[in-house]
Amino acid sequence: MTRFLIRRILLLGVTLLFTSAVIFALTQVLPGDIARLQLGREASEAALEAFRERAGLNDPLPVQYVNWLTGFVTGDWGISYSAGNPPVQPLVLARLSNTLRLAALTLVIAVPLSIALGVVAALRQNTWVDNVVSLVSLSVVGLPEFVTGVVLINVFATGLGWFPPTALISPDFTFGDWLRALTLPAITATFVLLGYIVRMTRAGMLEELRQPYVQTATLKGLSRRTVIVKHVLRNALMPTVTVVALSVGWLIGGLIVIENVFSFPGLGALLIEAVEGKNIPLLQACVMVVIFFFALANLIADLLYAALNPRIRLG
Repeated sequence: MTRFLIRRILLLGVTLLFTSAVIFALTQVLPGDIARLQLGREASEAALEAFRERAGLNDPLPVQYVNWLTGFVTGDWGISYSAGNPPVQPLVLARLSNTLRLAALTLVIAVPLSIALGVVAALRQNTWVDNVVSLVSLSVVGLPEFVTGVVLINVFATGLGWFPPTALISPDFTFGDWLRALTLPAITATFVLLGYIVRMTRAGMLEELRQPYVQTATLKGLSRRTVIVKHVLRNALMPTVTVVALSVGWLIGGLIVIENVFSFPGLGALLIEAVEGKNIPLLQACVMVVIFFFALANLIADLLYAALNPRIRLG
């Protein structure tokens, strides 16, 4: 197990190294002169040259890549090209903190609810319960996020007044304030994940219920509840773990539509700002953070496989 963990961490490092090279290469082929885009059309050649020198744009590309990667690893993520030229790291970490709160609340709602619905649907296969769960879960997945978000705002914010219509936040928010602000965005994101996790859990349960060990455990006198919870569910959840792990990357960097609907200052919105403003240091940092959490989620999924099924040898 220890050797497996070390290998996976090393693989994570190699993945991030390769990804950093791809990200750097892609940002170098973006159209337009970065210096001209940042200083404007009226900037003089002297000002443009000074900007390029200050930003290291005159260095050879390999030197630029090594300098950027070294700085990123050591915590120096560069200077943003936005007004005032603030450091990139505080900007990204502040938005990341917001996004992690929203992602955590979404997972707290989506994962238990989806697993419960998937288990119930499998145990009531081909009954009205199964049909209703399947219909509802697939229907909410088909709804665009902006439609779901607008409906939730109209009903629960504008109509009932239970939640604020936007997810604007403040540094002095209490836990209750955060919860009220993030509930509607989290429910909107839950609808996106619900169908996938429900269907995967249902399929995994049905496959495991057909296995011979289920009948053997029943014949030994174990209660159906014990068989389901301690044996069937543990094995059935392995595909679900994969879906949840893949969803983490989307929750960190893919909530762009939801963030726009609820005016939420998350990492996805910052990523769009960086793309629109050709803010290369900010763009590179945002993408690296998203990929890091995506890779980290896959590492955690591998560890959960071993916890759910001891037959998997990770050593």
